[in-house]
Amino acid sequence: MPDIGPDSHLLTATDDKRGWLAHGDGVAPHRHADGQLLYPSAGVLATTTERGTWVAPPNRVVWTPPGFEHGHRAYGQTDVRVVEMARGLCASLPDRPMVFSVSPLLREVLLVLTGGRALRPGARDRLREVAVDELADLGEEDLYLPEPADDRLRAVTGLLHADPANPSTLAQLGRTVGASERTLSRLFRTELGMSFHRWRSLLRVQHALVRLVEGDAVIDTATRLGWANPTSFIEAFTAVVGQTPGRYQAELRRGDR
Repeated sequence: MPDIGPDSHLLTATDDKRGWLAHGDGVAPHRHADGQLLYPSAGVLATTTERGTWVAPPNRVVWTPPGFEHGHRAYGQTDVRVVEMARGLCASLPDRPMVFSVSPLLREVLLVLTGGRALRPGARDRLREVAVDELADLGEEDLYLPEPADDRLRAVTGLLHADPANPSTLAQLGRTVGASERTLSRLFRTELGMSFHRWRSLLRVQHALVRLVEGDAVIDTATRLGWANPTSFIEAFTAVVGQTPGRYQAELRRGDR
């Protein structure tokens, strides 16, 4: 994913809010005393930490725990809803950033909390508790791309970040960075918890989310990101995102109206 861009204060205040980020706008790495839920009701929001990158399209929400350094970048005109979570509620949520799906109930809670509507005393806190209950039942989504610590593995993932369409096998990449295929395969499993092929597929899907929001056609996206054919791309995208790239792009268009 591209580097985090210029500073923005949209996501650094301490109250629930709504704001727009233009395509390419970034928020420099920062920390919060409390936790945050960030819901892009339109557009795509990428959250980056030293551990990896989480990408949230409009049907996902990003959770960032207290004290966890992170930055953001928006793709497309992104309508960001920000809900602050006090430390007392954070104990029920994961201790690392995570992407969750958005249930209909959770979506309505997030929209009410960030809609500027006056709420009765205690109602805002009760709605946050409902959000926590919903998140506890939803489970993690596969839109997280972990980053390695090992220098050899970082060299390989760096080559793929620079060119997600790179068709090289792990053995070929290993020769480039001076490590054996067996060693690299083991490192992918032990450090990142997945195979080389799984990691590269997730990388390409993350880039596909961005290309599709920028208006690229499904076939062009598949070709430019290195899939052998559109069918392979559609299958990989659907397995991760939960809908076909065509349906995802159509929903983005409806949200822009």
